[in-house]
Amino acid sequence: MRVLFLILNGLMAALFIFAAALQYNDDDILRWMAIYLAAAACCIAAHFGKLKTWMPVAVTVISVGWSAIYATRGAAGLPLGEMFATWEMKNEQIVEEREMFGLLIVAVWMIVLALASRKAGRPGAKAET
Repeated sequence: MRVLFLILNGLMAALFIFAAALQYNDDDILRWMAIYLAAAACCIAAHFGKLKTWMPVAVTVISVGWSAIYATRGAAGLPLGEMFATWEMKNEQIVEEREMFGLLIVAVWMIVLALASRKAGRPGAKAET
């Protein structure tokens, strides 16, 4: 089970780094790179057993709050098929919906990391090898 977690965590770290790299032409490059690189840093810290539970919790709070802003502006109104039908950003609603789902992916994986970190940090917990 530990090996599967390490593989998935490595894939998510790579995904977050790739997502950060894709922000090179975005208007608000710094905040997007910051959230994706913070998520990647949590993945890397978890891989080396150095993750503190508060780190992914903080990234989760930020990404859920940020995605809620998009949701209140109506970003979640498109069918998923239309959102991914083309690579182009046809309109602002598609852009915001994709950004909202990116933030939710970050939040879900950070919750997984927080739970794994909390479990590993419990007194008497055995380290799986």
